[in-house]
Amino acid sequence: QVQLVESGGGWVQTGGSLRLSCVASGSIFGINAMGWYRQAPGKAREFVAAITRGGSSKAADSVKDRFTISRDNAKNTMYLQMNSLKPEDTAVYYCNADEVAPSTPAGYVEVWGQGTLVTVSS
Repeated sequence: QVQLVESGGGWVQTGGSLRLSCVASGSIFGINAMGWYRQAPGKAREFVAAITRGGSSKAADSVKDRFTISRDNAKNTMYLQMNSLKPEDTAVYYCNADEVAPSTPAGYVEVWGQGTLVTVSS
């Protein structure tokens, strides 16, 4: 089973930058796609960016010109470089991984980290 631990959150002023990290442990060879989601206070969790094992990535329109997702398979780590941060980026950011699970109907299960808080002040 895969475990995910995020780090790198914190407080930053508008226009600043942060880099989030997500380290995977456990059955890492079963991980395919990984991604970042976020949940602002009082709002639903939303997609931020995702990346496959091969490095193909996509990002939400709201962040694609400011955030960069990357992955170091050798270190079992995924990153989210966040630049030009805005107050509306304030949220708890969650790491997500699709773990191969052939016995399930979808063929995979989603694994989540505990989240890391990003606060952007105006």
